[in-house]
Amino acid sequence: MGKLTVLALRAVLVALLAGSVFVQAVMVPLLASDMEGLDPDVAHLRTPVLVITVLGIVAAQVVLVSVWRLVTMVRRGTVFSHAAFRYVHIVIGAIVAAALLVFAFGVVLAPGEAVAPGVVLLIGGVGVAVLGVALIVLVLRMLLAQAVARDAEAAQMKAELDEVI
Repeated sequence: MGKLTVLALRAVLVALLAGSVFVQAVMVPLLASDMEGLDPDVAHLRTPVLVITVLGIVAAQVVLVSVWRLVTMVRRGTVFSHAAFRYVHIVIGAIVAAALLVFAFGVVLAPGEAVAPGVVLLIGGVGVAVLGVALIVLVLRMLLAQAVARDAEAAQMKAELDEVI
């Protein structure tokens, strides 16, 4: 991976991480203050919605930091090692957690007349899409496992060839 590509990706990761911190520090408190004046019928949704929002942002931040670590490993040429699996597992776990949070958001909004059933169905669809992303990363993890195995096999063959020569 070229230096320019790594630099561009890191710039995007920094921008996303800074944006998520801004949302956590500024926008979530504003959302909380806006939700104070809700009707009594939907006031009970305030706390779960805020908790789900904050946890969703944390899940996104975990993914961003893990991708940063993987990019660092790519730049150093060490991504085809067993150490990379730790970060890939963290990414998969954070994405699954985000999907569960989306489903929880739908469950919180489902009872009563506060939200139309179609909106809850759309939220469920978003949860399925997020789970799909986790499955894609799982497939990529399997490809990484194959690449690590091939790399180890190539190193072993090179060592045997060096002994022969």
